Amino acid sequence: MLAEKVKVSVFGKINSNLRTGHINSPNAKNKSAYVISRRKIQDYFDGVVIAVAEFEGLDGERAVVAPVGEVFYEPELRRTLSKLKNIKLKSISCLYEKSCGAIIFYKTKQNTKILLVKNNNGRYWSFPKGHIEGNENEHQTAIREIKEETGLDVTICSGFREISEYCPFGKIRKRVVFFLAQAFTDNVKIQEEEIDSYIWVDLQQAKKLCSYDNDMRILNKAETAIHLMKM
Repeated sequence: MLAEKVKVSVFGKINSNLRTGHINSPNAKNKSAYVISRRKIQDYFDGVVIAVAEFEGLDGERAVVAPVGEVFYEPELRRTLSKLKNIKLKSISCLYEKSCGAIIFYKTKQNTKILLVKNNNGRYWSFPKGHIEGNENEHQTAIREIKEETGLDVTICSGFREISEYCPFGKIRKRVVFFLAQAFTDNVKIQEEEIDSYIWVDLQQAKKLCSYDNDMRILNKAETAIHLMKM
């Protein structure tokens, strides 16, 4: 059901941005759903199933639908659904996922090194990143994830913010916000539950090891930004 386009009929209001309704699609006929939007919506509209949730005390899954074009990430959906009375959210699968991370560089007298990591079961080198939690902003998420995954305390460099978007499994739509961050030691302590291995390499080696076009594009921009810092 996730990512399905549906016809929505709204019949109740819970709060300013959460309503109840029915959805109709080839796979769901007059099925109950929660309707979420940041703007005023019509009683009948075209929507997308942006999440599928389970609640304690309710049988089966409940779709969460938004108007076409509106994007909601898991922390906001959890906050909104937590306001429901007399039922508690058990689990949720979301169409849109957002992570934050950074290209981490460490300067020595000889050169500038870039940190690459491989996630557990990962085949490709990339940059530390992780999902936004709670009420974190993007910088807070990046700093926390870097600390958890590598043990490094870093400083986020101003003026650099690049976005990578992709659909790794056909449905889930991932957005990753990357910053540029400076480390002041190369002493990495990996989080073994998340990271399989790491390597410090120079910029040219990093380009050879990065496989994805998005990573290469962001790395090229990071190289330019780092060179400008030296001027």
